[in-house]
Amino acid sequence: MKIELAGVGKRYRLEWVLRQVSLEFNQPDRYAVTGPNGSGKSTLLRLLSGHLRPSAGKVRFFKEGRPLDPALIYPHLSYAAPYIELIEEFTLQEALAFHQQFKPFYEGLDVPKLIQLLGMQRAAHKPIRQFSSGMKQRLRLALAICSQTPLLLLDEPGTNLDAQGIEWYHQLIRDFGQNRLIVVASNVEADYAFCPNILDTREWKNDSKKKN
Repeated sequence: MKIELAGVGKRYRLEWVLRQVSLEFNQPDRYAVTGPNGSGKSTLLRLLSGHLRPSAGKVRFFKEGRPLDPALIYPHLSYAAPYIELIEEFTLQEALAFHQQFKPFYEGLDVPKLIQLLGMQRAAHKPIRQFSSGMKQRLRLALAICSQTPLLLLDEPGTNLDAQGIEWYHQLIRDFGQNRLIVVASNVEADYAFCPNILDTREWKNDSKKKN
């Protein structure tokens, strides 16, 4: 999987959140996107996921060297973020089984094993609306990281996780993050400690000012 951004900008009404961004993301590299709140980190991830279209420039997707229609990117990516809603009427077991219909888990994983991996055996038949914020975030991360997709996008993955939860998240990355293109948006170093490539949104804004 490869993603190319050429002169990409995103505008909401009259304000440019991102402008003149030219980047290349290659599998199996790992990238962290940092910068102040409101600087476009989440917007960039939405562009990389195909959920947003740029206001300027081009976002191009490639799979095995061949162009991939942005409308067909969904099966190839997993996305976790605190703002992604879960179906709270589902029990944990139902949520995992439902997700598996659209995104297969890694070989050797099934619903019972994922419940064990989450450490939520006692909550297997509990509605998600009764989960704590930390339990919901663990579920979001497990659904994304344990799905067999070449592209993994994580927005502030450590939100609502305690120290034990952060270590659990890192273990998931060690176990299921190999040979994937991973992009993490966060200002918390523990969220992206495994990413050797650091991108700062302030650099793009400075570049755009120079070009203007």
